[in-house]
Amino acid sequence: MHFVPASREVLAEVLLAAGPTAPTLCAGWQTRHLAAHLVLREHSMLSAGLALKPLASAMERELKSRADRARDNAAYAELVHEFVAGAPRFSPFALPAFDRAANLSEYFIHTEDVRRATDRWAPRVLDEKYAELLWRDLVRRASAYYRGSEVGIILVLPDGRRHVARKAKTSVAIMGRPEELLLHAAGRREEALVTFEGADEALELFNARR
Repeated sequence: MHFVPASREVLAEVLLAAGPTAPTLCAGWQTRHLAAHLVLREHSMLSAGLALKPLASAMERELKSRADRARDNAAYAELVHEFVAGAPRFSPFALPAFDRAANLSEYFIHTEDVRRATDRWAPRVLDEKYAELLWRDLVRRASAYYRGSEVGIILVLPDGRRHVARKAKTSVAIMGRPEELLLHAAGRREEALVTFEGADEALELFNARR
């Protein structure tokens, strides 16, 4: 089942409901910056600046320019609607397989970046098939997410399934639902609803790098 189009719609709805200047969990970004990022990554070659340092400055300038223009509600709504319209034909994101691979987790994470940046929020109840796909995506990316960890990382689901994200002499088990484990892995450490188990030394070392 292809959940990405529905996830795009949900993310857009959350962005529109929040307005252009709401906080997000992305450091230094309001919702207008997040919306500009989402449009840029699908519409501009400058989005390569996320990985290529020579383009990073130009990308940041363009993102700021778009975000600045979206301060008022009307311009912001236009920016979000541009995101809803999807990637143009020349973009690799227009390919269904690439869209699924690149955006399944991306859209979930950014939806929660808006939802969980407020004082009042509750976790969503996700379709179990959707949650399973998020888990599979996390398993594929887990070693990259935790590559800087000085302790081993074991991700554990409520049903007992586990994945070793990083091996080391001492390890910490991180337990939670797939979507919460994904948020933790993607750096949303304080907002992810997870629990931890491990030796005191491992937990101390792990917490020192959170």
